[in-house]
Amino acid sequence: MLGRLSLPVTGMTCASCAGRVERALRRVPGVVEARVNLASERAEATGTASLEALREAIARAGYGVAEAERDLAIGGMTCASCAGRVERALRRVPGVLDVSVNLASETAHLRLLAGTDTAPLAAAVARAGYSLRAEAGPDEAEAQRRRLRRERIELALAFALAAPFLIGMVGMAFGRHWMPPGWAQLLLAAPLQFGLGFRFYRAGWSALRARAGNMDLLVAIGTSAAFGLSLVLLLRGEPHLYFEASAVVIAFVLLGRHLEQRARRATGAAIAALLALRPRTARRLDAAGAEQEVPIAALRPGDRVVVRPGERLPVDGVVEEGASGVDESALTGESRAVEKHPGDAASTGTVALDGRLVLRATAVGAETRLAQVARLVQAAQASRAPVQKLVDRVSAVFVPVVLGVAALTFLGWWLAGGGVAAATLHAVAVLVIACPCALGLATPAAIMAGTGAAARAGILIRDAEALERAGAITLVAFDKTGTLTEGRPRLEGLHPAPGVERATALAAAARLQAGSEHPLARAVLEAAEGGAEGGEARPAEAFRALPGRGVEGVVEGARLLLGSGRLLAESGAAPGPLAAAADEAAARGCTLSWLIRAEPPAALALLAFADTPREGAAGAVAALAERGIATAMLSGDGPAAAHAVAERLGIAEVAAEVLPEQKAARVAAWQREGRRVAMVGDGVNDAAALATADLGIAMGSGTDAAIAAAHVTLLRPDPTLVPATLAITRATLAKIRQNLGWAFGFNTLGIPLAAFGLLSPALAGAAMAFSSVAVLSNALLLSRWRARA
Repeated sequence: MLGRLSLPVTGMTCASCAGRVERALRRVPGVVEARVNLASERAEATGTASLEALREAIARAGYGVAEAERDLAIGGMTCASCAGRVERALRRVPGVLDVSVNLASETAHLRLLAGTDTAPLAAAVARAGYSLRAEAGPDEAEAQRRRLRRERIELALAFALAAPFLIGMVGMAFGRHWMPPGWAQLLLAAPLQFGLGFRFYRAGWSALRARAGNMDLLVAIGTSAAFGLSLVLLLRGEPHLYFEASAVVIAFVLLGRHLEQRARRATGAAIAALLALRPRTARRLDAAGAEQEVPIAALRPGDRVVVRPGERLPVDGVVEEGASGVDESALTGESRAVEKHPGDAASTGTVALDGRLVLRATAVGAETRLAQVARLVQAAQASRAPVQKLVDRVSAVFVPVVLGVAALTFLGWWLAGGGVAAATLHAVAVLVIACPCALGLATPAAIMAGTGAAARAGILIRDAEALERAGAITLVAFDKTGTLTEGRPRLEGLHPAPGVERATALAAAARLQAGSEHPLARAVLEAAEGGAEGGEARPAEAFRALPGRGVEGVVEGARLLLGSGRLLAESGAAPGPLAAAADEAAARGCTLSWLIRAEPPAALALLAFADTPREGAAGAVAALAERGIATAMLSGDGPAAAHAVAERLGIAEVAAEVLPEQKAARVAAWQREGRRVAMVGDGVNDAAALATADLGIAMGSGTDAAIAAAHVTLLRPDPTLVPATLAITRATLAKIRQNLGWAFGFNTLGIPLAAFGLLSPALAGAAMAFSSVAVLSNALLLSRWRARA
């Protein structure tokens, strides 16, 4: 059957571009007709070719296909089979590139062609027997509260109707007959079966229409068999009835579903807590300086906003007036207040404690750091761990296999002379005990709880794959400057060569560094501006940066260089009489820079910079060593200076004089040795190394660049978060393994017990409900995790 696909094409600028895309599409096997509209920037292809083949053809022609991501809230899913069916239904919708359905959060994360309509997605979900729900918001929150109230009322009614059966079951254990009379049992069981239990028929019928199976189908078949058998026996006047097998099972299944929903809401609490940090209104200053209270949605970048003591900041911005301690704990996990003064940056959702601030907004709404963090946590919680593929394969065949086992159980007991009643009850027990819910919840519940706990500590984990990568790390490599040290070096010493004035050397270095934002440049400029020989430096002429080595320029007619020992060697100059001072400064861990005359080559001065190690650096290295994880340090400093800092922090392995572009090669070399490497850097000049490492950890600001380059982003520059990252990822992986072990073990043990008559349907229902709740409760233990100080 021929289909038509419409693809949004990027990169086209003229009619020849459109023609090239059109010709590329027509060459794809299976394409009958292709048309490209340059004005709408869309290509339409008719035929049987796959979407992936069309995308590849467009890419080979030199253009791209615009993509988008979308999250859908799915209603009606109850088990892993449901999640798999929704996923398969959405994958078949034209324009959908990839789908990941999360049973724990009841959401589907889609990667699709830009401009794909929601209507076909909703129709596909409906055909599979489910529904699209509204996204989280005030209306949906109120709807959730109404659903919760209704669930509680229905649960109370279910147990009120099932209570006489439970009392009768207790009496049976003591040899007493406390069961109600037969017709009373029917009157109690019928509302449970066909009223409160109607949801199982509805969902089971939807699954059958979609030629699939789910937990609802198993419950519907099992309880209907028990109810029908009991009704026949009642009409025959038999004394032994089994209405409790249907009534109690439905009550326990409803209890399990209710507890599951509560636990699911708890596992997703991290997102709700982050979004709750946003205030709803703000005080904006108008042109006359008067305060106006406006909705957050009305704010724009550049607006001036007033924040009073005790209020949350409504925007990301720069402080223009005032000073205050700011509580950033909810966003970064930092327990101590951070002082903010004019010129400092501040983030949405943090709290001004003791002063009034006036901010100039730099980002609002969806562009704020808080919104970025929420999106990252949401994406991580929606992601799928590689181990989930095994669960998906099992879930796809689980329900048909269980139905087969139940049929064999019935036949086995009937042929063995157990009678229809006994055979039916044991088959019902098999259907009820075989709950794939725990299997579907095992992985996503642990991921949601683990990533949520990490986010509260200031650790953003990009996806579930990063969790598995972190679990295998054997070596953590730290960049030195700005990661293990504060990144705010100061000029500790300036040693001029004989015949060179100190003031002249400092002024020349300042002119070479004028306008630069490099930390060493700022240290030189601060020393020059603060000293008696200083003043504001004029930029050098013919300035040129020498990446990874330093800078050069013309000062007072002479071409000068300023940079590392590597640059000194390349220039042909020698340390000369400054060698002893260089050795002594390097032994103290100082970073060395040389002021060099190009012609004739000569070292004019030595500049020694000191950078304070971060407060938690030594503790982080020690904590990693306790876990059996080796540490290494990458530095552009000379060997003596690098080893001095490493020795102070307890790091044994050092790679010194490493240029930024060489860091990735050094990481790759460690990997070739069979080591699994985590690279910790600032996420900007370490981007290549972060991407090369098995696990990239960007430490510091949590900017877009850092988030894009790393698998993990730390929201505050605290080295102790590195061992904490490995601790929470390993704890999460342990929970996943425990949950999967429990879910597989429960069914592996429970189904045979039920088949051999060792579990009654009522006990099977209780055990099934306990299975899902146990998995969710085990995952929720991660919510109590806290990073060690």
